[in-house]
Amino acid sequence: MKLNTDRIDEAVLALLYLGLHDNHPGTGGRAWKSFDWDAMSRLYEKGYITDPVNKAKSVMFTEQGLHESRRLLTALFGEPDK
Repeated sequence: MKLNTDRIDEAVLALLYLGLHDNHPGTGGRAWKSFDWDAMSRLYEKGYITDPVNKAKSVMFTEQGLHESRRLLTALFGEPDK
């Protein structure tokens, strides 16, 4: 089976938002990096997160990445308001 890596990246980016912490004004905030390394590398290449290849247990969102992860979390997993 061929996988759509763009869709995988969108899901990982949305789920990264669930691990958001240290979100200070003017920064993208940090998220725990416990996802597939290939997907994390692609998100870095797309400019959504900082380089995941380091000793830290988290990555920084870029401003664009933070906004896109929030949007995707809602779009992929949000429930309609009742």
